[in-house]
Amino acid sequence: MSQSSGSTDLRAVELGEDNKQKIPLKTDDDDAATGEAGKQNQENVLASPPVPLDHYVRRKFFVARPGALDQAVEDLKSQVLVKENAVVQSVWLLTEIDHWNNEKERIVLITDQSLLICKYDFIMLCSLQIQSVPLNYVDRICLGQFTFPPKSLDKREGEGLRIYWDKLREPSFLSRWNPWSVDVPYTTFTEHPMKNCSEKFTTICQLDIFTTQLVQAVQNAHAKNPVPGRANGALVLNQPILIETYTGWMAYIGNRNKLGYSLARGSVGF
Repeated sequence: MSQSSGSTDLRAVELGEDNKQKIPLKTDDDDAATGEAGKQNQENVLASPPVPLDHYVRRKFFVARPGALDQAVEDLKSQVLVKENAVVQSVWLLTEIDHWNNEKERIVLITDQSLLICKYDFIMLCSLQIQSVPLNYVDRICLGQFTFPPKSLDKREGEGLRIYWDKLREPSFLSRWNPWSVDVPYTTFTEHPMKNCSEKFTTICQLDIFTTQLVQAVQNAHAKNPVPGRANGALVLNQPILIETYTGWMAYIGNRNKLGYSLARGSVGF
C-alpha cells in the first residue's frame, strides 16, 4: 500500500540557543537549604497551637449557646419579682452536689431576702424548679475540700461550699440513704465545668466570690430580720466537706456522663 503524499511527518523542534531551557544542577548546598526549610515547616506545623478545648465544650453545653443564659436569667428574674417581690442582687452558674455525690447544673440567685436555687432547662428554655432558702435562716457556711469515708469507692477532688439552714435538725437515716430525698437541711456547691471557657463564665462561676457575696447577704438579712429564738448571725468556717457515700455507682455513671447538665448527647441509631 502506497503512503499518501499528504501525510504529516513528525519532527523534533529545534530550539535556538536563547530559547533552550537551562536546568540548574542540584548542589549539596541546595539540598541542605531544602532540608532546613522542610524541617522548619514541619516544626511550624507541630508547634501550631491546637484548637482550644472550650470551643468543643461550648458546642456541647446548652448554657453556652448564644442567648441561652441571658434568656434564663431574664425568665428567673421576672418570676422572682412576681412571686417574692424581691430584686435579684447577683446571679451565679454553679454545680450543686447532693448527698449522694450527684452533680446538678443550677442557676443560683441572691436577693436581699432569699437564696434561690433554680433548676433550669436550657434546652427548652424554661424553669423547672426553684428552691427558696431564707437568708436569715442560714446558720452555717462551710468552705473547704471534699472528703469521703475511707472505704468510699467514688471520690471527688476540689473545693466546695456547704450552706446549712437548720442546725437543730439532722438528716434522718432514711433521708441520708435515699438518693432522691430532698429533706436535707443543707446544700453543697462547687464550680461549674464552664468556668474557664470564657471571661463571662469565669465571672459567674467563681465559688470564692459567690461565697463572699453570700456571707454579706446573710449578715444583712440577720441584722434586718432576726429569727426569734435563734442566735443572730451565721458561722463561716473553713473545714472539709464530708460526702457520706460508699459505693457511689449511681454518681459514678451520672457524673462521668454529665447527666445532671443540659448537654447535647448526639444521636443514637440502630
